[in-house]
Amino acid sequence: MGGGPAGLAASIELRSRGFAVTVADGAKPPVDKACGEGLMPETVASLQRLGISFDSNDGSPLRGIRFISEGVSVTADFPVGQGIGLRRTVLHSKMAAHAEKIGVEFMWDSPVTQISSRAVQIRDKSFATNCIVGADGSASRVRRWSGLEDSTAPQNPRYAFRSHFGLAPWSEYVEVYWAEDAQAYVTPVANEEICVVVLSEKSAMRNDVIAIKFPDLAPRLINAKVLGVERGAVTRTHRLKRIYKDNVVLVGDASGAVDAITGEGLNLSFQHAIALADCLPSRNLSQYQKIHRQLEFRPLVTGYLLSLLGRQRFLRKRTIGAFMAEPQLFARFLDLHLGYANRAQAFSAALRLGWHFAAV
Repeated sequence: MGGGPAGLAASIELRSRGFAVTVADGAKPPVDKACGEGLMPETVASLQRLGISFDSNDGSPLRGIRFISEGVSVTADFPVGQGIGLRRTVLHSKMAAHAEKIGVEFMWDSPVTQISSRAVQIRDKSFATNCIVGADGSASRVRRWSGLEDSTAPQNPRYAFRSHFGLAPWSEYVEVYWAEDAQAYVTPVANEEICVVVLSEKSAMRNDVIAIKFPDLAPRLINAKVLGVERGAVTRTHRLKRIYKDNVVLVGDASGAVDAITGEGLNLSFQHAIALADCLPSRNLSQYQKIHRQLEFRPLVTGYLLSLLGRQRFLRKRTIGAFMAEPQLFARFLDLHLGYANRAQAFSAALRLGWHFAAV
């Protein structure tokens, strides 16, 4: 259930292991969603494992991350490989086409209305199944119907609003602009197009606040044409006690989510799909849950720290000042975020950051 990237990744992995797979979704492809549209290098690597590749016409290359706050900026390149910025609809179309090519069956415009132990109900028809994979997003009905909803799990909702501008990218970096109570993410997605997302705990913080909140970004967008309509979404940190029950198992945001500020949502979904395909043949779903817990730990920590920077101006100013004083320190923290640094390196980076805090 769910034909977004998480459901498509799970269907591709399971089909490649010999399972007969049918995807049901109430939408019609290509499915769009408000997101930053930047794929980190490890996300690109996960997609390549799934059989999805990109060429130069699909999007725009990404070299790293740049933080910009109060007129100063710090930059770090990805430690390995390149990312890519591309429209969500381009990603969805490629994944759906590959899934169909390898034998996944699709039921688009077919919302599931009920599930039971061995069947799903789509309108007035019942379809038998041995396993139900819930990939239907953060507001998952599968999670609710199967009794896996955890009302005690922290939600921490934030609001994201995405727009596209007809403007040539001015860099090959995902740029994160910091304001007092919001962040703006700029991602190149084509030769003449950028994606801008405003993220905040305030639901009224739309893209029209850029002129007021982000003086470092606003001048670049003054004469840019807005393409299409603004799209919004709710992002939250959400961790569940259990992600499977009987023959129902959850992947992607349905199984818990990390804040969009991490840029790790898609890659986590793809890693869930791989782990599920490894564990499902033996029905060892307890092992899947164990791997799932391990996968979400690093993005949860990163999300908490970045959210803290967003809320605390003093902390943000000191941190960016430390990164300016020692640019390799920012690169090291990017390594940590992407999983390319060990515990000793993490400890060393934390000590260096603390030293700079004390020295400023």
